[in-house]
Amino acid sequence: MAPQQRRDRSRRLIVTAAAVVASVTLAAGPGFAVGKGPVAPAPPAPAPAIPMPPAMPPMPPIPMAPAPVASPQVTPAPVTSPRPPAKAAVPPFGVFLDSGPLGVARMAELSAWLGGSELKVAHTYLPGDRWRDIEGPPGFLDVWAHWRRDKPDRTLVLNVPMQERNEEGVSDAEVRRLLWQGAAGAFDQHFRALAERLVALKVPDTVIVLGWEMNGTTYTHRCGPDPESWKKYWNRIVTTMRAVPGQKFRFDFAPSRGRDAVPWTECYPGDSTVDIIGMDSYDQPAGESFDEQVKEPYGLQQHVDFAKAHRKPISYPEWGLFRNGDNAEYMKRMLAWFDEHKPLYNTLTDYCPHGVWQCGTNPVAARIYRAALSGIHEQPTVPVPTTPKPTPTPNPTPYKPPANCSPLDLGDWVEYWLGGKLCIRFDWWSRTR
Repeated sequence: MAPQQRRDRSRRLIVTAAAVVASVTLAAGPGFAVGKGPVAPAPPAPAPAIPMPPAMPPMPPIPMAPAPVASPQVTPAPVTSPRPPAKAAVPPFGVFLDSGPLGVARMAELSAWLGGSELKVAHTYLPGDRWRDIEGPPGFLDVWAHWRRDKPDRTLVLNVPMQERNEEGVSDAEVRRLLWQGAAGAFDQHFRALAERLVALKVPDTVIVLGWEMNGTTYTHRCGPDPESWKKYWNRIVTTMRAVPGQKFRFDFAPSRGRDAVPWTECYPGDSTVDIIGMDSYDQPAGESFDEQVKEPYGLQQHVDFAKAHRKPISYPEWGLFRNGDNAEYMKRMLAWFDEHKPLYNTLTDYCPHGVWQCGTNPVAARIYRAALSGIHEQPTVPVPTTPKPTPTPNPTPYKPPANCSPLDLGDWVEYWLGGKLCIRFDWWSRTR
């Protein structure tokens, strides 16, 4: 994910988050309900039992010729309308739309764009400028917690930096020193404060994507300068957060796809402190096919195999288009990969150049994504009129364009929607000077 964009958003949102919480709550209504249908009517009360008359004594047989047997009277079964076919289940998915309250507010709009398919996963990032941000800025997490609590089958995914000044280009020597300090417990209090805040907000089962993309060079919480100290530091953070009463956190180890600066397997801290093995997988580098993304060292296939060997579920906290533009093949294959390997969740990064809903430069991939998750196939259809057309009068008055105007023949269907013909003025060029 482009860190500078997310970082700038986070800085602006920290100051205003508490005020926006209240306004978004009022605007979206209780629980920020997404895709809610009408409330089912209460079942009717059962009708009172009707007492049956006492049984009559059996009548003695009468000696007479047998009467013809009448056909039994069959009460026809009530005719019921056939039920519409059930909508195919959509796997747990989410979309990163914004780090602050706007990200929650937009989820309902995206759900409508997907034909009502409900987003079960919300994804946001804590800013990593200073330790007070990593502890959870006041008001920042409230709106996300409110969304999560509204339905029991929802999941909140929270990316948590392991160091302050996380995107400031800190040197390897300084990163190494910070990792030593972290492994020794110098920063425990900040992660304890975050855990206590999440428990107090009643979201103790939050998925924590801790120190994401640690195998790269972008973040101060990177692993490369000292993998052994990094693993000790991860284990210390997890142990500290798990010690907070009431917590049920799940910790997601999520490198970027490929080798990057160091093999991500060298950073794996151990099965006892990892609950999910994730991967951030964008369509890059330029020219690399999806098959190469699967087969490359430390790629998609090795991720699946590694998680299976460690008996952990997989996830894709970040994925999306990138270096290869509006790549239909990548979108199709990535969605098929999810269908085959059943990740615990996936969250698309939805801003340019990665996204499909908030980024208009990827229309082909957007149609594929939308069709896969909602069943909506955008194919233009000619409207069928519901009333018969009036009989045309004989010798209708021919269309006469206005003066200085040349009519355009756009066809009956287009002119039907426009409500008439279009024409171009001869003097348009002079009117623009």
